[in-house]
Amino acid sequence: MAKHYQPRKSLLALAIITVLLGVGAFVAGDSNTPKLGLDLRGGTQVILAPVGDGGKPVTSDQLAQTVRIIRQRVDGFGVAESSVTTQGSGANAKIVVSIPGVTSSEVVDQLKNTAKLNFRQVLAVAPGTNQPAPTPSISLSPGATAKPVKTPKATPAPTVPASWLVPPIQFTSPKDPRFAKTFEALDCAKFGTSKNGTTDDETKYLITCDKEHAAKYVLAPAELSGTDIQNASAGVPQQGAGGYEIQLTLTTSGASKFAETTKRLAKEKSPMNQFGIVLDGIVMSAPRVNEAILGGNAVITGSFTAETSKILAQELKFGALPVTLTVDEKSQVSPTLGNDQLHAALLAGMFGLLLVILYLVLYYRALGLVAVASLIIAAVLLYLSFILLGNQIGFTLTLAGTAGAIVAIGITADSFVVYFERLRDELREGKRLRSAVDHGWTRARRTILAADFVSFLAAVILYFLSVGSVRGFAFTLGLTTVIDVFVAFLFTRPLVSVLANSPWMNKGSAMSGVSPQRLGAPVQTEVAQ
Repeated sequence: MAKHYQPRKSLLALAIITVLLGVGAFVAGDSNTPKLGLDLRGGTQVILAPVGDGGKPVTSDQLAQTVRIIRQRVDGFGVAESSVTTQGSGANAKIVVSIPGVTSSEVVDQLKNTAKLNFRQVLAVAPGTNQPAPTPSISLSPGATAKPVKTPKATPAPTVPASWLVPPIQFTSPKDPRFAKTFEALDCAKFGTSKNGTTDDETKYLITCDKEHAAKYVLAPAELSGTDIQNASAGVPQQGAGGYEIQLTLTTSGASKFAETTKRLAKEKSPMNQFGIVLDGIVMSAPRVNEAILGGNAVITGSFTAETSKILAQELKFGALPVTLTVDEKSQVSPTLGNDQLHAALLAGMFGLLLVILYLVLYYRALGLVAVASLIIAAVLLYLSFILLGNQIGFTLTLAGTAGAIVAIGITADSFVVYFERLRDELREGKRLRSAVDHGWTRARRTILAADFVSFLAAVILYFLSVGSVRGFAFTLGLTTVIDVFVAFLFTRPLVSVLANSPWMNKGSAMSGVSPQRLGAPVQTEVAQ
């Protein structure tokens, strides 16, 4: 059996695999380093809880649609390497949004604005701080220019209970005795949290503020919703004149409702000819309708910058969700903390590896050096795999993933121990070294494969049944288990076979790890041919 085994072929196969991984990692990829998760490089994680309309359970279709829209929102801001995943199912379902490398509060605020988008007629508008101030100049038409919107002067605010004054405020009818007093007394500057908003009831009248707290509004029940918008984009006019604008494309049913509504609003006087675009109960914009808009296409023009036009377009395009979302948890990891955690993980891995190497060398001597070389090869293959998978499928290495890699050091070392002990058992039974190497591998091979199969199976089950960072641990554990099999078969086994043909190993030196005196085995006199 031994004379038919050709270790050089196995070593050549491993060399080819390593070269191919290196080419895929460093030549074909965009990055030459593994992609790091937010817990290692810093970033933001938001956990959102979906709630169905009227408290109804969230269906799997609604959850999938919500995840898709949120992913579009994040991608729309140009955030790379982000992930939007689900956690749990049914009533316990959560949506986990992870954005590595980004701690911008603006992006987080846009994730919070996840309720339904509504279009409401403006019934009244006043300065948000109860001080005379002009509102932004914005208009809504097929292409008309913007004109200033006059606002009434604020009157002295009457005294009303503070519980009435937390926007957005909803009323079934404007005839409610609290309605007028609440609007007059509302001071948007005192309610900074109103910027985040809540889902408004589209069938009720609404008193609320704009997102800058510069103006307060009385709004009629909603006439259109975000589901009526097919697309929205920001840009400059095709003629190149004027500032930034937002182009709207509505669905077939939305276009019909929009035409009817704009035809009516165009005949109204200011401010009742304005259309309040409301997201999470907060006015994102209130453009004026200059004329009836037919055909399902409209243009919002005004004093927009490149950034504000992009934000509004994103809110219009991705603002409509089939469910209501609340923020369960938000965590931000600074780049400094992420860097510290990365260094701590690397230090833990190096310390664990050093202890394993020390044990193998002291106990197995020359065979221990084979094990050390095998660990180095496994580490190289793992590093190249991280880079390749990061470039090809967006795999990111998290703190939990590094834990999986550290645990795998012991799993890989265990394969060496199994093989070496089987080899030494064969020597104790009186076999010569070359024969012991072959028979020991035959006995160890089944044990190594069985142990790695159990480890890989556990990693697969853990990956599919877990969520969040635990999946990163499971994925890394499974990957390192596969690499362990390759290293054991294509490097450790052939290298030991090559050493078994050396005269020095066959002499049974005390430093070889196969000394008959140390093993209590019969002394052999075999010399390599």
